Amino acid sequence: MEAPPDNDVLWARSLHFTHPDGSPGLAGVSLGVREGEILAVSGPRGSGKTTLLRCLSGQVPVRRGEVWFNSAPVHTLGPIARERLRRDRFGWIDPEPVLVPELNVWENAALPLMLRGAGRRRAKVAALEWLERLDVGDRVRNRPHELRHAERQRVAIARALAPAPTVLFADEPTAPLHRADRGHVLRTLTAAARSHGITVVLATHDAETAALADRTVALLDGRSVRTVHLPEAAGTEGRAACSLSV
Repeated sequence: MEAPPDNDVLWARSLHFTHPDGSPGLAGVSLGVREGEILAVSGPRGSGKTTLLRCLSGQVPVRRGEVWFNSAPVHTLGPIARERLRRDRFGWIDPEPVLVPELNVWENAALPLMLRGAGRRRAKVAALEWLERLDVGDRVRNRPHELRHAERQRVAIARALAPAPTVLFADEPTAPLHRADRGHVLRTLTAAARSHGITVVLATHDAETAALADRTVALLDGRSVRTVHLPEAAGTEGRAACSLSV
């Protein structure tokens, strides 16, 4: 078993994954992510972006292949060890905000830190810092049902950033936001990553979002490709084109 390069915080080789219904998810994807890098995983819906992030983060075990984090094999870990890794070292942002309805905004944002064992005061300070930076600092005592959808997503992003994870996995993080809000949130996310040395793996089908990354890996039908050219909208003339990596 070949160990990954020392400068890759995440490294995967020949990942294969099949969904429970038998449909293919990944077909031999390999990649490396350097420490502090912002990597965009691009491609159309259904190309395997979310599946790749879930495999890299240990949310699901790979069927075949290897995943390494800081030169330690993730693919050999059991469920409890993978859960501990996700809690202590990884952050995750879903396309849709999932908040605890019984908690207010700052409690939701502070929850991962408190689950790690941080004191309530320290966790609150860290949560408030990110809520302010994401322009929801005036909503800290509100419950999730009192927020607009876009505000809930900002809280979810603050929750992922507050513990300063080693790696942040962001699955279409600005999908619920209006176009005018996306730029600010993405700039905050990328600036936070660079200032805190957080490695980001960002799944997106949006070319403008991918352009903010240091590097882009394109997927199509569960495979890495060199280029993907997609129509801008339904009904646009032209066909999607790709060239498979070798």
